[in-house]
Order: sequence, then C-alpha cells, then structure tokens
Amino acid sequence: MLRTILIAAVAAAGLGAPALADVPGKNWISTAKVKAILAKRGYQVTKLEADDGHWEGEARKANVTYDFHVDPRSGAITKMERDTD
Repeated sequence: MLRTILIAAVAAAGLGAPALADVPGKNWISTAKVKAILAKRGYQVTKLEADDGHWEGEARKANVTYDFHVDPRSGAITKMERDTD
C-alpha cells in the first residue's frame, strides 16, 4: 500500500515523466529517416531507440562502432562518439 502511494506521489509530482520520454514523440522523424541521414554519411545503423527525448543508437563505419544521438525533430546528429565498450 505504501509503495502504491509513493509511486502515485512521484507520478503526480512529475518525477516519473522521464520514463515517458523513451517513446518516440508525436512530431519525431521516423526511424527510417534517421537511418537514411546516417547512411548518407557512410554509417550503418545497428541499434536505434528513443531515449531521454532523442533518438539514440549504435552505428558502424569502416569496422568501427559509434554511439550516436539524433535530434528527433531536425534530424541533426548531436553526438557521434567512438564506442569504447
């Protein structure tokens, strides 16, 4: 019972909202568009998901894996880093 009350309080305070950001928004570009944007730059997308208000994933280019973020409305690549894992 206490757990249910705490969850309801967190949700009412808006603290649970980030979990909702893991779903593509209404005005987001499609996954196909994200893949096309990266393909034009020579990347092959191997993982793509909505996360924390942006498209996030992994891509390969010249046998190197990169982590990337893409703005969900403009399609701008906001992060492209070599994967160190």
